[in-house]
Amino acid sequence: MLIPARMSEAEERRWVGVMLDKLAAQESRSVLGDRELTERSLHLSEQYFEGRARPTSVRWVTNQNTRWGSCTPSEGSIRLSHRLQGMPEYVVDYVLLHELAHLLVPGHGPRFWRLLDGYPRTERARGYLEGVVAAERLPHLPAAREE
Repeated sequence: MLIPARMSEAEERRWVGVMLDKLAAQESRSVLGDRELTERSLHLSEQYFEGRARPTSVRWVTNQNTRWGSCTPSEGSIRLSHRLQGMPEYVVDYVLLHELAHLLVPGHGPRFWRLLDGYPRTERARGYLEGVVAAERLPHLPAAREE
């Protein structure tokens, strides 16, 4: 966040607080709930897998910091990392499709990847996620102040 250099520390703290509140409100409106996530996954299954992948539950979790999603095929459950919240819809859709594909094919062999070939944004979504991981590995610099 860039702020004018002429702001006092108190003004800066107040302004950052206001902007963070606005951002949080905006993000909470754009995040799908678990029910909507399940509905979205069923729609994607119909669109790309002829409805063959039918999860029993799809939900956000906060305990996945190194994975974007996970699936337990025997239970039909899919979990998506909360880190995906706020990312572009096509990225969330890709991760959902990836986990839905695991309901049909457990491993990451050629058959699995062929299932994902039908999604036109697979490579773009994978690139986005790789960029996020790369950015997280960069040293964090202090925020720049506008002069």
